[in-house]
Amino acid sequence: MKHPIAPAFFLALFSLAAYADNYSRQPGLDVEHYVFRIALDDAAGEIAGETTVSVRFFQPGLGAFWLDLASPSQGKGMTVDGVTSAAAAVSYTHADGRLRIALAPPPSAGELRRYTVRYHGVPADGFHLVKNKFGESTFFSNNWPDLAHQWLPTIDHPYDKASSEFFVTASARYQVVANGMLVEQLDLGGGRRTTHWSESVPIATWLNNIGVAEFSSRRFGTAAGVPLEIWVFPRDREAGMLTFEEASRESIEFYRDRIGPYPYEKLANVEAAGMGGAMENASAIFYAENHVDGRPALHLVSHEVAHQWFGNSVTEKDWDDVWLSEGFATYFALLTTEHYEGRDAFQNGLKEARERVFTAEKRLPGVAVVQDKPWTGIPNAVVYQKGAWVLHMLRGQIGEEKFWAGIREYYRRFRDGNASTADFAAVMEEAADQDLRWFFGQWLYHAGSPVVESTWRYNPATKKIELDLEQTQPGFLYRLPLEIAIDSSPNPEKIELNQRRQRFEISCAKSPTSVELDPHTWLLMDARSAGK
Repeated sequence: MKHPIAPAFFLALFSLAAYADNYSRQPGLDVEHYVFRIALDDAAGEIAGETTVSVRFFQPGLGAFWLDLASPSQGKGMTVDGVTSAAAAVSYTHADGRLRIALAPPPSAGELRRYTVRYHGVPADGFHLVKNKFGESTFFSNNWPDLAHQWLPTIDHPYDKASSEFFVTASARYQVVANGMLVEQLDLGGGRRTTHWSESVPIATWLNNIGVAEFSSRRFGTAAGVPLEIWVFPRDREAGMLTFEEASRESIEFYRDRIGPYPYEKLANVEAAGMGGAMENASAIFYAENHVDGRPALHLVSHEVAHQWFGNSVTEKDWDDVWLSEGFATYFALLTTEHYEGRDAFQNGLKEARERVFTAEKRLPGVAVVQDKPWTGIPNAVVYQKGAWVLHMLRGQIGEEKFWAGIREYYRRFRDGNASTADFAAVMEEAADQDLRWFFGQWLYHAGSPVVESTWRYNPATKKIELDLEQTQPGFLYRLPLEIAIDSSPNPEKIELNQRRQRFEISCAKSPTSVELDPHTWLLMDARSAGK
């Protein structure tokens, strides 16, 4: 690997420090599988739950472990009715959202144990009985980002991924959709039915979700070998096909060709009540009702489908690295736009994203893409749009071929697991065969964006354009590889701005009518021209 000399302030900035969010890990164990059994009460919105957790212990002698589960409060939350293992009762305590389970006798290293938690209650969040836009009763979960513990006993953090199953018992008038493959529907009599779904691929807790409603569901073939499904409310049957079918096919085929195989058993697009936007649940994406309008939704669908690779399959190790999910999905949706709708539409999307970044940075000074403070809420445009711009600039910095080679290797290496920003940076440096510490340091770990003011004049005696550039943002100084277009030249000049003020002289046979910075939209900067 080549390591070109970089200015000291760039090297000092970037050390890929191991920032950690404020969730307490349990390093001595790993949850391998969840079996969630949920019985629903139409009238009260109450659930009766039974979850079996398969836990592998790596550290001998542990006396206890915990699961996250919301405690009862003001009529909401979960009440634990008992915990068993191998049919025997197990000692436990449940307080402050933690279900602490005693390990007696302590496990040996490598031992696998199963614990079953019985509980009931009305979730305060994460899972709701809600009327859809047609006034029909439905149940939908939405666990993003850490709401699964409001109704499911889990390790509610992305660092611990597990395969899972849902057995959902509800009124037989409903259909149930969830992650993975449909295994069985069992009519119980008395107007009740149990539906069994199984997800064989390990996923983060927030991606386990169910939808229970009167659905029109249908399969519409495959894309890149992946079975495609639509689950919408019956009166939106035709609109659902128009909204999702083409966009799903295009997204999956584009990503399969450029990133690698789709990671899950199916792709279902699900109309969901009681939510806004969309949610990338593994293999079963939920979309708000207003999105099912009969118009192809390529940009929205491609964002959520991109998450199946980035966020779902390759999952951030902690919330400080959430840009590895949201920044990736935002940029890959733009790449889908570029592929199917052309470069102009792609650049318009980049420019819109750039303005959102500048607006967010004014509102949130000091906030960088990679967080170094406890994670306290849903990310913002700094994570989504600036994260997307970092990928775009990386593509411009190392070139098309090396960028895609790095993306494919990153997915291959961390598929169905977890990755950090340091992991991603290491893979991309390998693919690029260059030192990119300065790049990741200034764009991911430093807050703000550069402001560049330019003036130019033509010197007829030397037949050169004298271009003066100044970085006017306070404090931090950026290293900026720049393109300069003279009279919209198809072959722009390339320079590097790495000082507060610099003059560049560019040979030109005659006085140009225009000098444009970054003509092909490759750099996240606020470019201000004072003209000649």
